[in-house]
Amino acid sequence: GKPLDFVYKEEALDLVRAGCANLIHHIKNIKKYGVLPVVAINRFSTDTEAELELVRTLSIEAGAFDARVANHWAKGGAGAVELGQAVIAACAASKAAGSPFKFLYPLEMSLKDKIETICREMYGAVGVEYTEQAEQRLQMYTAAGYGKLPICMAKTQYSLSTNAAAKGVPTGFTITVRDVKAAVGAGYIYPICGDIMTVPGLPTRPGFYDVDMDLQTGRVIGLF
Repeated sequence: GKPLDFVYKEEALDLVRAGCANLIHHIKNIKKYGVLPVVAINRFSTDTEAELELVRTLSIEAGAFDARVANHWAKGGAGAVELGQAVIAACAASKAAGSPFKFLYPLEMSLKDKIETICREMYGAVGVEYTEQAEQRLQMYTAAGYGKLPICMAKTQYSLSTNAAAKGVPTGFTITVRDVKAAVGAGYIYPICGDIMTVPGLPTRPGFYDVDMDLQTGRVIGLF
């Protein structure tokens, strides 16, 4: 296989700092809900103390309630005790402040306004574009009485934009809503953004019913 890149084996504070731009964006996003963010810094065997401390410092400066190094992959539960204590402290502080949790938008907003609030406030988009099909679907769902449902965005997880290659905190981009679907039973509307594909749900009779083993040969049968 390909050798591990040197940046994962040698101290690279400038790269860590650059990568933390995305973390900082998410800390600010969490605070918009009135929640006190606690950052878990997962320790890798090649991390240096300076790298871990830099992530912690930048997290606190960005407004995190706390940031703790978690080493549970090596030490099990004992490696995450400090992280757990930080979460408990954050919960206690939030309770003492009256638990000021709030939603990003009221359900009474139009479907478009809710979508655009998410794109602007969470992703940092400068605008939202809709295909003709997406426009028609939004009108149809609103007319059918589903306009007060919350929104669940279907978008690439690799970027704040719909361009998976745009890392960090891209700016000046628009979100294209290609289609809009309704999960009425679950109670939400999901816009499909960019070229993302959704995972199909299970059929009435899931495929695992047909998976078996031939006890004579030990061969698994019925797999796709």
